[in-house]
This record gives sequence, C-alpha cells and structure tokens, in this order.
Amino acid sequence: MREKVRYSKRYVVFTLLLVLALILKFANFKGVTEEIGQFRGADLQSSDWNPLIAKSINEKNLTVAIDNKVYTNKHNGIYMDENLNLMVPLDLIRDSYNCSVHLYDDTALLIEKYSDSLWMSLDDQEVQINDEKEKFSSTLTRIDDRYYVPAEVIASKLGYSYAWDVNKNEAVVVNTSSETSILPSHYDLRERGRAPQVKNQGNKGTCWAASSLAALESMLLPEENDIFSTDNMSLGNSFGLGQNDGGEYTMSLAYLTAWQGPVLEKDDPYDGELTKNLAPVKHVQEAQIIESKDLEKIKEAVFKYGAVETSIYSTLQNVNSRSEYFNQETNSYCYVGSEKPNHDVAIIGWDDSYAKENFPGDLEGDGAFICQNSWGKDFGDNGVFYVSYYDTNVGIHNLVYTGVEDTDNYDTIYQSDLCGWVGQLGYNRDTIYGANVYIAENNENLEAAGFYATGKNTEYEVYVVKDYDGRESLSKRQKVASGKFDNAGFYTVTFDKKIAVNKGEKFAVVLMIKTPDSVHPMAIEYKADESTRNVDLSDGEGYISTNGKNWENVEETQSANLCIKAYAKER
Repeated sequence: MREKVRYSKRYVVFTLLLVLALILKFANFKGVTEEIGQFRGADLQSSDWNPLIAKSINEKNLTVAIDNKVYTNKHNGIYMDENLNLMVPLDLIRDSYNCSVHLYDDTALLIEKYSDSLWMSLDDQEVQINDEKEKFSSTLTRIDDRYYVPAEVIASKLGYSYAWDVNKNEAVVVNTSSETSILPSHYDLRERGRAPQVKNQGNKGTCWAASSLAALESMLLPEENDIFSTDNMSLGNSFGLGQNDGGEYTMSLAYLTAWQGPVLEKDDPYDGELTKNLAPVKHVQEAQIIESKDLEKIKEAVFKYGAVETSIYSTLQNVNSRSEYFNQETNSYCYVGSEKPNHDVAIIGWDDSYAKENFPGDLEGDGAFICQNSWGKDFGDNGVFYVSYYDTNVGIHNLVYTGVEDTDNYDTIYQSDLCGWVGQLGYNRDTIYGANVYIAENNENLEAAGFYATGKNTEYEVYVVKDYDGRESLSKRQKVASGKFDNAGFYTVTFDKKIAVNKGEKFAVVLMIKTPDSVHPMAIEYKADESTRNVDLSDGEGYISTNGKNWENVEETQSANLCIKAYAKER
C-alpha cells in the first residue's frame, strides 16, 4: 500500500506574499539595483518560513469554529504548529466533533465515530484509519501535560469540511456527513479496555453504590485504572441508611459532588466497616442524567464517556437464583410488567442485532444493552449479561459521569447540601432565583459554582455578591457566567473572571435558573423521609426570589437548603 504525506496547501498564497515581502525588504535595505537572485532568502525552504508564518498567526487572535462552537488561542489553547497545522487540545475534541476520544498508556489515541476508528501515536506521523494507514505532517502531540491533534486531519476523517480564512485568522469546520447517528450498531467497552472491574456486593443492598462507582471507574478508563470503595460510598455518605437499606443514584451523586469521595478500595475495603477521614482521590464536577427511555442518548453516553448507571426490576436475588425472565444459557434478561426498579446495573455497551429469541417470552424486536452486574464474575458471562431494549425499566433512570478532575482543581468547596438533590421548589413557574451566602475561609479567588439542572434545556445565570451585608446586598450582584444545559444533572460552571474575597468576608453566589415546563426548577435538600433525617439546616444561609428583587430565607420558610456550591483557589 502506498503511503501519502500530506502537507497543507492552504497557506501557499500567504507564504508567497510573506517571502516576497522579505525579499523586497532586503532589496530595499541593500539597494534597489541589486538582483533579487543575490538575496540568500530566495533559497528559503518551507522548514524555514513555516515557523515564521506560524509565529505570526499565533501572535494574533486565532480562532476555530467547529459547527458554530468557537474556540480561541487565548481561552482554549489552540495554536498553529510549525507544519502550519491548526492544533486543537484533546479535551475539546469529544464535544466539538461529537465523538469518542480516549488515550491509552499516555501515548496512543483512539478516536471513534460512526463505524470509523482513528489511531494516533506520539512522535509518529502515521495514522491508522480503520484498516489503512496514512502519513500526515502533524499528528498527536504533547506539550507539558496537554495533548493536541490537528483539526484538519480529524475533520477530513470524520466527515467535516475544513476551510482557513487568512484574513480572519480563523478556521471553519462544518459537519457535512449525511449520517443521522454517530453510533455503530454494536459497541462493547470490554473490547476497548474501558469496562470497569466487576464488583461483588455480596448479600448487602449496595448495588446502587457498586454500579455508580463502576460508571465512575469506566469514565476514567483506559487513562486511569482506579478501583473505588463501595464501602465508603455506602457508609460514608450523609444519609441515614445502612448497607442493607438500599439506595439510588441521587445518593451517589450527593456523596461524590460533596467531595466525600471517592476513595480507593484498597484504603477502605468491602468489609462493612467505614474507614474514616479519608480524602477523596478525585473531584466529581459534572454528571448528566439521561432522559427516560432515550436509548440513543444512553448509547451515546456509553460511547463518549463510559458506563451508564441504570435500574431494572430483578426477580433474581443472587448468582444462584432462577427467574422466568432470565435465560441462563444466553445470559439474557427481560422483565415486562408493572413492578418498579429494585436493582442497579451498569450499561457497558449494546447490540442492536441481538436476537429477541435469546430472551424468555415473545418480545417486539431485537436489540439489547450489555450490562455489568455487581454479583461477582460467577454471574452471567464473567459478571455481564444482556438486558432487552424492551425491558420495562431499563433506561428509565440513567446517570453518566462527564466531569471528573484531580483534587488540586480547587482548594475550597463551599456548600450546605451534603444530601444533594432531595427535592425541588419554585413559584409555579419555570424560573427562580436562589442565593447561598458563605464566609471566605482564606484569601481566595472564587472561580466556579456548582448546581443542579432539574430538567432538559435548563438556562442559567450566575452572579457573585462581595461584602454581603444582608439580603439587600443581593441587588448588588455582578454577573460571572451564563449558559444552557442540554440534560438534567449536576454541573460546575467556571466564572468568566475570578472574584477575589478576603478571609472572613461574607459573599453570596446567586443563581437564576430557568427549566422549561417546570414549576419547581430549583434543587433543594430537606428532611423528606428516614433516609434524609440527618439533613442539617443550621449550616446554610439561603434565599429564593421570584424576580431577583424580593427575597425570602429558604431555611425559615421552606425548611430547606439550596443546592448551590462555590469553588475557590487560595491566592
């Protein structure tokens, strides 16, 4: 097979003009009577002038618009390399090109979309595209701890057009593919080294914690291979439940977003005893809730992020039990009925062609999720089984972790909602204002806020009030962020600018939130039942308002805490 080396032609005109300008400048300096052929710059090669062109481009405002999402060199770290390829940070590729992106062993990169796969390696011009190989002048690059890939190469192989505007110093990338779905018909995280280790909950009711941590571990794979403690999540949270009382994904989310965990399994093994005072080894900053029965979005979440926690109604009690809904020979399960979910599992893949005959009963059609249980490897196929798309409950409740960071991302978390999203409140309309007041622990910069979107297409605005002195101060707020979330979930929003606060200073984080078709859009923590009996209202000072002008204290009038967190770095 013949290999091709592709060098960009899009700068030819610009390059010639630059060289001509250099020649003329030199000629003017030496005297107009000299022949241009005597100028040694006339023999410059691309290796000489390309770095000069790249330097000129990088010194200006450089932008790339990928399907109308704009990224810049100032805010996102894009740059033009010395081969005149526009390089984009790897952490932007997944969302901008809507694809699956994962690093292996810190040296190899796998990008997947549709049924296509691209493999790149550090210091290797060769790129494997499905079963063929091709050479490019630039591929995967690492600078310090950040990875970059050439925007045009990715665009050309994933069905995008690429155009460079020399006058605007901007690249425009547009999806031109006719494909309606980015997904293959079959996908299995086990085949890509992204399936988490199978857990064994034993005879305890900790499936909710085991499945949630499996999803979290999967999100970090294959770059990081961590095994997190089910014991710590099920015993070290702020809820009043034991390990035999069960739980749900909102409890997992509360524990993780409060930075109570995760901790490693080796530091708190599964023995029914809590090892106290362990610091989290990761900070969960974002998790999305996929809409009920949206099978395509569930698959997309598995494809892009990793395992998705979901719930089923299981008539099986353990690895040795039998059920009319489970085919042991094919490890296939499907319940159709009115019972509600009672067991959590992790979706690690799917097969659209998985035959309906593999399941007991007469089903409407083919297709199944590939699910990982928490009953050890003796169950199913080494802990894995199939759940039909036509199962009554699978895909109703779905959680995927989409933002997990190292623990040095912030120094301080300000919060009063250790039990997280227990309920919702509002003024019978889709919009509400909320504000939480905190006291700065150090001389810090406020950098971000964390809160829940309780429904799809939630719009938000975030403000900060310095030197808070009573609820009248809330009118003196300054806007620091705004945007919109496609899915419900927990999100961390970085401020447009850092806000300096001094130790002992009171400040407030104000949130305006608008959730279409909701009458109670604000997430709150309150004593709803036995599991939330430990909710502490004394640790918060929160206010709500219908218009951002007239405020009421939420602890006094609603017996609740607002789920609005703040994050700071010491200065």
